[in-house]
Order: sequence, then structure tokens, then C-alpha cells
Amino acid sequence: MVVTTLTQHWKMLLQRIFRAVIMGPPGSGKGTVSGRIVKSFGLMHLSSGDLLRANIKAKTELGLLMKSCIDQGQLVPDDVMSRLILTEMRNIDQSSWLLDGFPRTVSQAETLDNVCSVDTVINLDVPYQTTKQRLTSRWLHLPSGRVYNIDFNPPKIAGLDDVTGEPLIQRDDDTPETVTRRLKAYENQTRPVLEYYRSKGVLETFSGTETNKIWPHIQALLSKKLSLQN
Repeated sequence: MVVTTLTQHWKMLLQRIFRAVIMGPPGSGKGTVSGRIVKSFGLMHLSSGDLLRANIKAKTELGLLMKSCIDQGQLVPDDVMSRLILTEMRNIDQSSWLLDGFPRTVSQAETLDNVCSVDTVINLDVPYQTTKQRLTSRWLHLPSGRVYNIDFNPPKIAGLDDVTGEPLIQRDDDTPETVTRRLKAYENQTRPVLEYYRSKGVLETFSGTETNKIWPHIQALLSKKLSLQN
């Protein structure tokens, strides 16, 4: 009840459209923080990963094009990712939103700037050792989608699902070798985007190793920014 009232309060304050981007390396907690922002402030959440998977599943023209790139081990071209996001943004052009997973390159950031200005970029600065530990500790029960983490949510019996007793698997994305590659790709590809937004004066960086300790600072920043603009 209290959460609902707070969300309604912020929706009333969002008279001018507020546009935010969240960035951070894989395993930095973007999904968790995004969920809290949406719940607390009523922003629409646009996740490039969710859109990509939905388009591939629906076999849209863009989805087939992106699947072809992924199957060949190639990065999805900037213009294709931009088309995907901008098409979806047209559906919510009168709403305040939070972009998650886009832009990932300076080219994508420039394309976004040509369409609208970003008010705030939230950068989760979590040490790579922490994110690597989070990702490589993650195990999955594939049939149910149940996720375990060896460090803070381990299965009752190592390697087995609590409910069915079936073996757990580790996603290819979460093996130590793949995680190292993903973090290196982030460093090379996305770090320049942070500099791009820093030069525009909209980058806000939050450093730490625990989402619960970072979150109050993000919440305070957004509360202040949303109050100031109305």
C-alpha cells in the first residue's frame, strides 16, 4: 500500500518526461536496481536484452537479423540495435523511461541523442572481481528457471535443485572464461560511452560491492532530480 502510494506520488510529479539510462558491467546489479527504480518512481523500463529475446522469439524481421548475427558469433550492428530500441520508444514517447542495456557504443549514444536528450545516466561502478564472482557463482535449474548462487542462495544439496533433486547447470554465459570475455568487451566497448555522457554532464556514478548499500544513494539522487524539475 505504501509502495503504491509512493509510486502514484512520483507519477504525479513526472509532468515533464524524464529520461534515464542505467549502465554497468555484467553482474553489476542493473536488473535489481532497475526494478527498484520502476517500483519507486513509476518509470517505464526498456531492457535491450528483453526486447532482443522477444523479437527473436516472435521471429520479427529485426529478430531474425539479430539471431543471424548472434548465431555467427557477431555483435548486433549498431544500426540494428538502434532501430530496435527507437521503434519501441515510439510506443512510450509520452512516458518517462529507464533504458537498460542501451546505448552500448558511442554510435548508439549519438543516435539516441538525435532523437531525445537523456536527463541522467546512472553508472553502477562495481569492481570486476565482484561481478565475476557473482556471475560464476550462478547455477540454474533449466526446466523451472530456478536460479541459485553458491555464495548467498546455495542449493540445499550441492549441484542439485531443491525441489526436484535434478542436476543444476551453469549457463555458457556464466563460465569463468566467458565472463572474462564479457567483462573485457564491456571495458573496450562501453567505457567510451561513460566518457561521452560525462562530457555532457549527465553521468552519475555509484561505486560499491553491495546493491543494498548503493540503492539509497540512487534513490536520493532521483528523488532530488524529479523534485527539482517539477
